[in-house]
Amino acid sequence: MAWETIDLNDIPAGHDWRNVEGVNYLSWNKNQHVPEYCGSCWAQGTTSSIADRFNIMLGDKSATPVGLSAQVIVNCHAGGDCNGGEPGSVYEYAFTTGIPHSSCEQYDADNLDPTKGCEPIDICRDCTWPPCPVGEKCLDKCWAVDYKKHYVTHYYGVAGATQMKAELLKNGPISCGIQATDKFETTYKGGIYNEFIAKPELNHEIAVVGWGTDEATGQEYWVGRNSWGTFWGDYGFFYMPIGTETNLGIELDCTAGIPSFEPHPESVAA
Repeated sequence: MAWETIDLNDIPAGHDWRNVEGVNYLSWNKNQHVPEYCGSCWAQGTTSSIADRFNIMLGDKSATPVGLSAQVIVNCHAGGDCNGGEPGSVYEYAFTTGIPHSSCEQYDADNLDPTKGCEPIDICRDCTWPPCPVGEKCLDKCWAVDYKKHYVTHYYGVAGATQMKAELLKNGPISCGIQATDKFETTYKGGIYNEFIAKPELNHEIAVVGWGTDEATGQEYWVGRNSWGTFWGDYGFFYMPIGTETNLGIELDCTAGIPSFEPHPESVAA
């Protein structure tokens, strides 16, 4: 584990994957609530974090950033659907099956027809003309296509400030649960957000992409990325204090995985 291999004395006062020596390694910010409401945070924070790690692994400053399909995760019930889900199951799906690029399946914030399973056309497709009439899907004009699979070879839990910093520094963004309160959702516009909750009940998955230290106050903070659109917060990002009871439980339950274009031998054997 990263926290077992890094000298904790070498952890800097801040590290932000939006700007590492002038390079932004993050995939793009998303909005899980369009074109209609969908409780897919569990699929958004996880696929974004895994995609970011592929961008870090590739390290090509000129390449188009990798983005992974949260809609496929919803389609295939890889942990849940638009009614909510389990983030850890997304990593299990990435370990056993691999996740396609976001260009494989347009995010439509909707569940599949419950009478049918997740089929190849629901994972990666192409379509032809003519344009589909409003209110129809016209899948008879579409067909399944092969696609590159994005795996994780290992995945594991991360908790607490020390583990989180070490993991972020060595391997990249992680997905974490928070208790998203009405106040956080409706009032946050920027700055370090504080809200005391004695026993947070985690109900929302986000990504943590770095940390920093406020020069004026010396307060350490996490850099989080939400999936509520770039018009929310600080262009879709937010900041929460490190090591306090006012950070909505962000340090309690995080998950990370090691990216690979090849499956782990154990997942193939399974």
